[in-house]
Amino acid sequence: MRALERSLREAKERTGCRVIAYSVQHDHVHLLVEAEDSRALGCGMKSIGARIARAVRRVFGGRGPVLTERYHQRVVRSPREVRYVLAYVLLNARKHAAALGRKVMKRVTSVDPASSGRWFKDWARALPPAPDEPAVAAPRTWLLRVGWRRHGLIDPSEIPGARRR
Repeated sequence: MRALERSLREAKERTGCRVIAYSVQHDHVHLLVEAEDSRALGCGMKSIGARIARAVRRVFGGRGPVLTERYHQRVVRSPREVRYVLAYVLLNARKHAAALGRKVMKRVTSVDPASSGRWFKDWARALPPAPDEPAVAAPRTWLLRVGWRRHGLIDPSEIPGARRR
């Protein structure tokens, strides 16, 4: 994680494309990226993919491809969609644990260390501050800065995709 975060930290303020949030799972990575246009997104994702591959190789060694696929792109346009995607990315480990039938704590006091959740400022309740510099950029668009809040702040105890009662 340290190698990956160092790479993301170096790339977080690229012109036209910024990583806003991420979550690393055992076999995939979720990124929430803000891009000025499709060209900036393409160039930015190519750069991010190369950085992730270099970070993995620094830690594990080896040669050849690290990422077996390109990326899946989903453009989010509404405040509700942005809130859903933020929760999905930041709390993805909880979603996977619940899907596998593992017990997930009802009230958490910290977030997944393999996500950018520790730098997220808009949790529904206060969490301990992160001791290190963020590896993600601050959002610039209205949707990612404030628009999504219309649908409620994100509780770190949520399980994305779980039905609310």
